Amino acid sequence: MHSLLPLLLFLIVCLVLMAGYPVALSLAGTALLFAFIADLAGFFDITFLQALPSRLYGIMTNTTLIAVPLFVFMGIMLERSRVAENLLDTMAELFGRLRGGLGYSVALVGMLLAASTGIVGATVVTMGLLSLPTMLRRGYDPRIATGVICASGTLGQIIPPSIVLVLLGDVLSSAYQQAQLDMGIFSPETISVGDLFTGALLPGILLVMLYLAYLAVVAWLRPAAMPPIDYKSNRDTSLAMRVVRGLLPPVALIFAVLGSILTGKATPTEAAAVGAAGAIILAALRGQCRLAILREVMAGTTRVTSMVFLILIGASVFSLVFRGLGGDDVVADLLNDLPGGKIGAMLAVMLLMFLLGFVLDFIEITFVVVPIVGPVLLAMGFDPVWLGIMIALNLQTSFLTPPFGFALFYLRGVAPASIRTGDIYRGVIPFIALQLLLILILALWPSLATWLPGVVYG
Repeated sequence: MHSLLPLLLFLIVCLVLMAGYPVALSLAGTALLFAFIADLAGFFDITFLQALPSRLYGIMTNTTLIAVPLFVFMGIMLERSRVAENLLDTMAELFGRLRGGLGYSVALVGMLLAASTGIVGATVVTMGLLSLPTMLRRGYDPRIATGVICASGTLGQIIPPSIVLVLLGDVLSSAYQQAQLDMGIFSPETISVGDLFTGALLPGILLVMLYLAYLAVVAWLRPAAMPPIDYKSNRDTSLAMRVVRGLLPPVALIFAVLGSILTGKATPTEAAAVGAAGAIILAALRGQCRLAILREVMAGTTRVTSMVFLILIGASVFSLVFRGLGGDDVVADLLNDLPGGKIGAMLAVMLLMFLLGFVLDFIEITFVVVPIVGPVLLAMGFDPVWLGIMIALNLQTSFLTPPFGFALFYLRGVAPASIRTGDIYRGVIPFIALQLLLILILALWPSLATWLPGVVYG
């Protein structure tokens, strides 16, 4: 009975979260209720909770997590300054004359927005509002249009600077050190958010290339589904000048953020500050840095950051109680006893995260599930950078998968009434297959994620 308590705690927390109660309060409240009941029954030592103040102090003094509000600020500022709208217009005019050109534009803009904002919901909604009506007016198949918008919008999960990778990097760093201590290594190695950023670059670029290859094949086989567009521009400036003006500022910001990390000039937190300052400069150059906009951006940043850190505090309470109930040993025994050894354990964890991704946000999964299963998987010998990229890709895939994928709900909320939900579901299926293909490729060739960090950081 005692060994079932941690699993029962995890199950009840998931049920409470699916019922729609606030995440942070659900995590902390359910865990504390279990702790008091288990203490009365003699299954839990209430003195475990004395470690809670030091955990909360560790959260408050964690310099890595400072990157979260800075990247959030950068993303919201770029959204408010209409950089995304300008990018879509420019790319559509550049590629629209090609068969399937609007699809290529959406995929490439999704990549650039992912690398400059890292906020999935905002990217899907923005591209849904700006590009979906245009694609439908120009004769694009609704399934192709909705599929590429949803898939491109979720690139913010994997392409750095991704908030998912920032949070995963912090959690996996702790899990990696714990795994090494459990193995008797008392001078443990560490990984950083920069390692995950660097490791995600090649898989992220490969995923975009797979998207573009699929769109090219569809445009070739079904030309009526992705017709070319004849642009007749009356603008004074040339197309080349408009492309430079539309692409150069966000690309320069991306290079400033990622380049400073890859060259070792700045930590991810410092690079996030560069990104936030750069977003303000871009907004000012576009005349969008008025006091009212700054207030909106600050309010939005405060809301998102408060949510993230409150969930982190709730998750700390949950993990403390879970460990006090012996949950670490129970999970380790379960994963080690699965058929297939470490491969079977990895498949089971990935399947669990994929299913949880239907009903829980990536923040909850990162803070609740990864600290539980991470040390066990890392103790089995999996590379922490590879594991982090696999988890990020897995969560990105669950964001797209019908009927519960978050990206589908985001697009459904802004799509015209003429677009059926079934069109959105069918449209994303090929992109889900491409993401599963990338996960398989990464599973077979882990060096796709581990080679570049080794080159950059030695």
